[in-house]
Amino acid sequence: MRILFMGTPDFAVPCLEAMVNHGYEVVSVITQPDRPKGRGKKVLPSPVKAKAMEFGIDVLQPKKIKEKEFIQAIKSIEIDCIVVVAYGQILPKGILQLPEKGCINVHASLLPRFRGAAPIHWSIINGEEKTGITTMYMDEGLDTGDMILKEEVSIGKEMTTGELHDILSNLGAKVLIETLKLIESSKAPRMSQDDSKSSYAPMLDRELGLIDWQNNSQDIYNLVRGLNPWPVAYTMYKGTKMKIWKCTITHEDTNGEPGQITKVNKEGIHVITGKGSIVIEEIQFPNSRKMRVDEYIRGNTIEDSILLGE
Repeated sequence: MRILFMGTPDFAVPCLEAMVNHGYEVVSVITQPDRPKGRGKKVLPSPVKAKAMEFGIDVLQPKKIKEKEFIQAIKSIEIDCIVVVAYGQILPKGILQLPEKGCINVHASLLPRFRGAAPIHWSIINGEEKTGITTMYMDEGLDTGDMILKEEVSIGKEMTTGELHDILSNLGAKVLIETLKLIESSKAPRMSQDDSKSSYAPMLDRELGLIDWQNNSQDIYNLVRGLNPWPVAYTMYKGTKMKIWKCTITHEDTNGEPGQITKVNKEGIHVITGKGSIVIEEIQFPNSRKMRVDEYIRGNTIEDSILLGE
């Protein structure tokens, strides 16, 4: 089966590797244009492009996938199926209708839950106990197509988005191969989604990470896990941005205002929340590396009684 693969970030790489390793003919890869990254703003290829180049697969990088010239270029490629994994642009009808065996998407949630751009982050931010991978036939809606296969995983109580990302990335590759085998044998099921049970996982921005100390400890804890490793939850300490990479919930007696530091010790920074308290264990200040609080306070001071967020 001749496959056109569309994907961009690290999450999509195991799917590309799995198809090649299982003998599928990936005739071309479409990925987002090279972009500047890191502090040095060096222009680098996407992880999918880098992997495609290793395999010697032709790579196309349109700025806008809806351009007529690009759609015509795709039409000239003989393909049976398009596989899309975290590509980053919405496919127009002109592309969706091209392959005989359909456009297949690998989505990192148990649809119809968490449709949209950031399902892994939002599953943790919302305190979900399980998530998984869904493969589906793509249509013109946002993750609304008929489902093919699902596989579920548990979300550990301490799991971060980064850890869940890696689990689902590898699971996605496994479920994709199972899906392609079913499509090849014309045995792939089509299960419609129940829109009444849908939820949305919108794209993230950095401002989402600002902690509201009026929230309860569990919600703050979930936000910190859900935004690790990007964009990272944060608060203000005496007017300076302090990123919070790790925290734990405590059950201490609290007497003070939400956001108030009650004590600082080798365990971390103890802070009152809207309901309960947390201990901040790993922090990062501007122009500094992240470090555990017990390491930071060996050469620096975090004052107690300070109100965070100001």
